[in-house]
Amino acid sequence: MTGLRVASTTRLPAELRGGVVAIGNFDGVHRGHQAVLGAAQAIAEREGRPLVCLTFEPHPRTVFRPAHPVPRLTPPAMKAHLLGLLGFRAVVEQPFDLDFAGCTPEAFVDRTILADLGAAHVVVGYDFRFGARRAGDVRFLAERGEAAGLRVTTVPAFADEDGLVVSSSRIREDLMNGDAAAAAALLGYRWTFRGEVVHGAKLGRTLGYPTANMVLPEDGLLAHGIYAVRLRRGDGALHDGVASFGRRPTFDNGHALFETFLFDFSGDLYGETATVSVFGFIRGEERFDSAEALVARMDIDAEEARALLAGAQPLSPLDRAVAF
Repeated sequence: MTGLRVASTTRLPAELRGGVVAIGNFDGVHRGHQAVLGAAQAIAEREGRPLVCLTFEPHPRTVFRPAHPVPRLTPPAMKAHLLGLLGFRAVVEQPFDLDFAGCTPEAFVDRTILADLGAAHVVVGYDFRFGARRAGDVRFLAERGEAAGLRVTTVPAFADEDGLVVSSSRIREDLMNGDAAAAAALLGYRWTFRGEVVHGAKLGRTLGYPTANMVLPEDGLLAHGIYAVRLRRGDGALHDGVASFGRRPTFDNGHALFETFLFDFSGDLYGETATVSVFGFIRGEERFDSAEALVARMDIDAEEARALLAGAQPLSPLDRAVAF
């Protein structure tokens, strides 16, 4: 299930007005985000109201610092997919630019939340800030909302088992270090990306390892290396596999590709859009002295990936829906 993607607050369908609205960037839809989203879902179910998410595109930090764009854990389509799996009927992707950033906190509440969305109840994280110079906070939101009959619920920070606040930046750091398991522990599901299967140099085919090649939405987000993965085709079929992400230093050292060898599968995936869930890191990318040495290592990688995937269990209902 994919949540309805709405291009701006002014385009929300009439039947979704008067809803419970969770507000935030929600990049990664991680366990901290899920605390906010889950609170909104519980309220919507209790009050019998539509469940809506308001987010912002592009990421506000990228707008303010265009030379240093935020590596996205979940680009818009993937975020909407995850939010749909969590029960959200619509994801409003409000365009974020310097003009929108310059609106006053009063205007954000009165125009965006009340007039455009017609929200009855909003749910935000404890550190939610909004309006020009981030002048609006949860206290202002509650006070402004109360005068208009808008209810506001604030969700406290969510900490992991070590007492550390779960954040998108921590997850990015884990992925950049190749620690897919640590990232999954913070996300509450295996990190997943979506892309089109494209033609490559077909080197894997000559080695007995034909691969489905994809370009990651964010080249610098994931460490180069070998991973145990699960690929879901457009028809929902799941296939286990082992993937190499990198520049093929044994051969051409070219542009980065995510190349997945699917176990016990033969077929043509070119042109298909698929999702890949990353279950575990096996080793870093290496340069081998010969193709034979590479194949010998690939055989070991494949067995390690099979063993890892055979023992994998869902981390959450969301993980089950995404990767199982």
